[in-house]
Amino acid sequence: MTTAQQPAPVPPEPHDQTPQPKSPDQHTVRKQLTSGVFYIAIAKYAGIVISLAVSGVLARLLSPSDFGIVAVATVIITFFSIFSDLGIAPAIIQYKKLTGEELNGIFSFTIWSGLAVSLLFFGSSWLIASYYDSPQLVRICQFLSVNLLFAAMNIVPNALLYKQKRFRFIAMRNLCVQGSVGTIAVIAALSGAGIYALLINPIVSSIVLFIVNLREHPLRVRWTAGLQPLRTIFAFSAYQFSFNVINYFTRNLDKLLIGKYMGMSPLGFYEKSYRLMMLPLQNITNIISPVMHPIFSDFQHDLRKLSESYLKVVRVLAWIGFPLAAVLYFTAPELILLIFGSQWEASVPVFRILALSVGVQVVMSTSGSIFQAAGSTHILFLSGLLSALLNAGGICLGIFGFRSLDAVAWCICISFSVNFVQAYWLMYYRTFRLPWGPFWRKLASPLLLGVLLWSILWGFDRILPARELFFTLIAKGVLSLVIWGGYLQLTEEFNILGRLSALSGKFFKR
Repeated sequence: MTTAQQPAPVPPEPHDQTPQPKSPDQHTVRKQLTSGVFYIAIAKYAGIVISLAVSGVLARLLSPSDFGIVAVATVIITFFSIFSDLGIAPAIIQYKKLTGEELNGIFSFTIWSGLAVSLLFFGSSWLIASYYDSPQLVRICQFLSVNLLFAAMNIVPNALLYKQKRFRFIAMRNLCVQGSVGTIAVIAALSGAGIYALLINPIVSSIVLFIVNLREHPLRVRWTAGLQPLRTIFAFSAYQFSFNVINYFTRNLDKLLIGKYMGMSPLGFYEKSYRLMMLPLQNITNIISPVMHPIFSDFQHDLRKLSESYLKVVRVLAWIGFPLAAVLYFTAPELILLIFGSQWEASVPVFRILALSVGVQVVMSTSGSIFQAAGSTHILFLSGLLSALLNAGGICLGIFGFRSLDAVAWCICISFSVNFVQAYWLMYYRTFRLPWGPFWRKLASPLLLGVLLWSILWGFDRILPARELFFTLIAKGVLSLVIWGGYLQLTEEFNILGRLSALSGKFFKR
C-alpha cells in the first residue's frame, strides 16, 4: 500500500482569509494539557466516589425494573437531543473567529430547536410507553423533556467555556453540581420518591448548569431562527451531527432491543453492568477528551505535529487501559456485590465480559477529538458508520441468535476490537496521511502487561481462600498495583522510584 509522506493540508475556515497562526510548541501544549487534565481529574475522580455512593444507595432502595425503565427513557431522550445539538459544540471550539453576533444567533437556534424537540419528546411519551408496554414511561418521559430543553440551551455557553480552556472552572462547577444533586436524589429516595428519584440528577443538573453557564457567558436570544450563522460552521457540524446520530445507535441499540425483546429486568442487569464498566472508562478518558479538542485544534493546520502529540496521549492511555481490563475482569464479583448488593449478582458475568473491551475503549474513545481537531469530521462520520454496522450486527446476533445477555456482551466486545482497527486505519491513512506503525508500537508493551496481569490474577483467583469480598478486593488490588508498578519500573517505561525519590526530596527540603 502506497502512502504519502506529507500530511494533507487542511483548508482554512471559510470566513478566515488571514494568514494561519503558528502551531503552539510542544512545551505549551504539554503545559495546557497537563493543567486541563489535572483540574478535570480532580472533579472526575471525586465524582466517582459521589456516583458510587449515590448509585449504591439507590440500587438498594429501587428495583432492577426501575433502573430498566429509566434506562429506556434515557436512551430515547439521548436520541432526541442529537437533533437540537447538530454538532454545534465542537464546531464552536474548532472555529476560532466566530463573532459575538454569530454566537448569539447560534444560541438562539439551540433554544428554539431545543424547545421544539422537547415538545416532540413530550408528545411521544404515550407512543414510547405503548411500544415498551410500560405505562410508567409516560410520566417519566414527560418529566425528562425538561432536561432535554435545558441541555440544548447549555450547548453554546458550555462550548465557550471549553473553547477558552477554562478547565479549572468547569471541573469545580461539575463537582459542586454532582455532589449537591446526588445528595438530593438520595434524600428523595429515602423519603419514598421511588423511581422518580432517578430523574432528579438529569433534570436538576441541567437547570443548574444552565444558570451557572449563562452567568459566565451572557448570551442574547434572537427572535429569528438563527440559521444564518449556522452556515459558517455547517461544513464541520453537518458531518459531526451525522456521526452523533450513528454513534447514538452504536451505543444504545443493545439497550433498546434488550428492553423490548428480553424484558426490563434483564435490561436492568445489563445496564448496571454496562454502566459500571463505563465508569472507570469515562473517568479516565473524559478527563482527557474534553481537554484534547480545544488544545489540539491549534494543530489543525499541522497534522504531523497533531499526530506526534496524540501518540503521547495514546501511550499513557494504553498503560492504563489494558492492565485495567484484567483487573476489572477478576474483581467483578467484589465490585458488583459490594457496591450494589446481592440482588445484582446476575450482572457479574456480563460485567466480566464487557471489562475485556476496556483497553481498546480507553484508547479509542479519544479518537473523536483528534478527528475533530484535524477538521476531519467527514472521516469521523465514515468511521462511525462502519462501527454502527458492525455493532448492530453483533447485537442482533447476540439477542436473536444466541438469546442471552452473555452473548450480547461477547458480540459487543468483538465488534469494539474490530472497530478499533478500522478507526485508526482511517485516522492515519485518510486523515494524517501517515503510516500507522508508530501507533501500534505504542500499544505493544502495555498489551503485554495486560496479558501478564491477567495470567497472574487468574492463578491468584484459584488459590485465594474464600473470604469476605472486601478482603479479596483489597488483595487483588494490591497485587495488581505491585505488578503494574514493577513492570513499568523494570521496563524503564516510567521511572516510578526516581520520581517518588525526587518528590520526597522536595518535600523534606521544605
